[in-house]
Amino acid sequence: MTQTLPSYLKHHFLLAMPHMEDPRFAHTLIYLCEHNEEGAMGLVINRPSGLNLGDVLEQTSPELSVPLEVGGRTVFNGGPVQSERGFVLHRGPQQWESSLNLGPLQLTTSRDILVDMSRGQGPSESFVALGYAGWEAGQLERELVDNVWLSCPADYRILFEVDAEQRLEAAARSLGIDLNLLTSQTGHA
Repeated sequence: MTQTLPSYLKHHFLLAMPHMEDPRFAHTLIYLCEHNEEGAMGLVINRPSGLNLGDVLEQTSPELSVPLEVGGRTVFNGGPVQSERGFVLHRGPQQWESSLNLGPLQLTTSRDILVDMSRGQGPSESFVALGYAGWEAGQLERELVDNVWLSCPADYRILFEVDAEQRLEAAARSLGIDLNLLTSQTGHA
């Protein structure tokens, strides 16, 4: 008997199903940065926090002079875990002090990327969030079986080019789905 390896969803989007009961995740689109036998970690990419990058830099680096085009960039609520911690998801070959190479993207948590961004030397495509979403080993798999999430391969155009309020619908369209037509009822045949 051959054993099949689990299928992990790193570099996928998770789309909250319409019946999502957890208000922290209702109507969210999550980019999964990591998913393996130990659990999963992702960033909610469609919930603006009400803060912009200038607000964050004013708190972390008040000595910096931040140009309006940089300071006005939206900072997102990446999830309920460590909501005071910043994450920059970005493209680009340059590694900052604390960057994790995710393959097609990098995830940086060090202050130096924010300093470079304020100077116009940061990555050309980036997404900034406070906090993240996390799942223990097997938890995300159970939620997928329970029909809490839909998943699809990540489309980086949605992440970097589509307005936040349109990202969930754009990801659903990539699956050929209109979330407004899905029922909030679940069941098993």
